[in-house]
Amino acid sequence: MKCIRLTNISDNYFKLAWELYQKAFPSEEQRLLDAQALVMKKSNYHFEIIIEEKEFVGFLLWWDFETYKYIDHFAIAMQRRNLGLGKLILEKFIDTTDKPILLEVELPSSTINQRRIKFYEKIGFKLNQHYYEIPPLIEEQSSLQLLLMSYPEIISKKDVEEFIKICHPIMFKN
Repeated sequence: MKCIRLTNISDNYFKLAWELYQKAFPSEEQRLLDAQALVMKKSNYHFEIIIEEKEFVGFLLWWDFETYKYIDHFAIAMQRRNLGLGKLILEKFIDTTDKPILLEVELPSSTINQRRIKFYEKIGFKLNQHYYEIPPLIEEQSSLQLLLMSYPEIISKKDVEEFIKICHPIMFKN
């Protein structure tokens, strides 16, 4: 299994990754294609696709900040789910860094959201209970309340506030 970093929406495999992105995430958590193209030009943003035996398996989209690595979006292709690949990919990602890792999850208001949280907890992520929201990714939308998960430890409310202050302007302003 290998990761390939894409830097442009015209790169090989981008179309497959983009189709999965649009299916795997609610519209309020998705960037528009033009916004995605701009974000991919940022040096600390990584749009990585996962390939196994020349087959597209999924993607891991993440940011490398000074104090954190932040997983923006992560998805496995439908036909490759429930085979342990997601766990394997995240464990490999964890092993490549000494920085704490953050990711967002939807509130545990549905069975699928609860299962997603449990998946990350089994890998070692901790669910933070501090209030957290992201600004709208599309102008006409509202802010979205989510929860932050962190690895290897829970982070403080002050850490969350600092992450928002320093990293959100980079992530959410093109």
